[in-house]
Amino acid sequence: MRTRLPVLVSVACLALVATTAGAAPADPATAPAVLAAAAREGKLVVYSSTDAAYASPLLKDFQALHPEIQVDYHDLQTREVYNRFIAEVAAGSGTADLLWNSAMDLQMKLAVDGYAEEYASPEGRHLPAWAIWRDRAFGTTYEPIVFVYNRRLLAAADVPQSHADLRKIAASSADRFAGKVIILDPGVSSLGFLLLNEDARADAAFDETVRAHGRIRTRGGAATGVMLERILSGEQLVGLNLIGSYALAKQEKDPNVGIVYPRDYTLVITRIALIPKAAKHPAAAKVFLDYLLSARGQDAMSRVHLFAIRPDVSGDATVAALQKMLGPALRPIAVSPQILDGLEPANRTALLAKWQGAVGGR
Repeated sequence: MRTRLPVLVSVACLALVATTAGAAPADPATAPAVLAAAAREGKLVVYSSTDAAYASPLLKDFQALHPEIQVDYHDLQTREVYNRFIAEVAAGSGTADLLWNSAMDLQMKLAVDGYAEEYASPEGRHLPAWAIWRDRAFGTTYEPIVFVYNRRLLAAADVPQSHADLRKIAASSADRFAGKVIILDPGVSSLGFLLLNEDARADAAFDETVRAHGRIRTRGGAATGVMLERILSGEQLVGLNLIGSYALAKQEKDPNVGIVYPRDYTLVITRIALIPKAAKHPAAAKVFLDYLLSARGQDAMSRVHLFAIRPDVSGDATVAALQKMLGPALRPIAVSPQILDGLEPANRTALLAKWQGAVGGR
């Protein structure tokens, strides 16, 4: 279970990056002047919602490439990244040099509100057009949102393969699944709310889907890791709106983890990185951002299942592999101010009222 307190990761203690045969992916194309400035700064502070266990190989590889930059990596919850940054900027006490968060709407709010520094990363041209906003907010991953089930307790034929199947189960097997389905709680989790808001856009029968959740008494979970443990323990049978990268990593350790990519539509999130205007080490932040977007950084991310967003990176955990498997069912959430609509007080209140009216405080 992830702690709600910041964790300072010592780069010297990080796990080694896996190596494979074949040509090494290209190093970042950072400008020499930026590299020189970063070396003079000598330090980088990162606030991130990416678990330290997943970030460790990336940081180890970055440290090997840039030993002159000391990295302080703080593993925080999504809302903590935002709240801590805002509080520190208000206090003028110093803050992170780079923010890396899966709560896309909170990151976009910072960018739109003027907190992000503009940087034309030389690696940005390799990203899809929807993954960059005004050279201030950069999508770094392409992570599917999946259903997860316990293979020991459920046959694949009994698991919903789409949002429409969930409605059918609620109509035909409500007693069997009552209290046994869990979803990333939109009232607790920033990411959970973002995903529910995107479900409302993508699901033509969203109101009926919400009523189906009420009939099967869907429970709420605060984080993917905790939800996976509850599914594997048998406390829950099926988990919805879970981050696919974390589910795949868990499946490697436990074959009882079953994963479904919803066939009607599979939402895709991207962890947004931005450099604050208040950064004390802006050059080091640019070097790290270039690394995250580079072929080398993207390859390292794919090895820990943080699906690479660059189409020129090969492997199982990549956008290319997902597009081959799911095609038009993929619904990436764009790095765009449009996702801020759900944060408008009236919109947020209305959506949560609809949800909580159906499922209550479970």
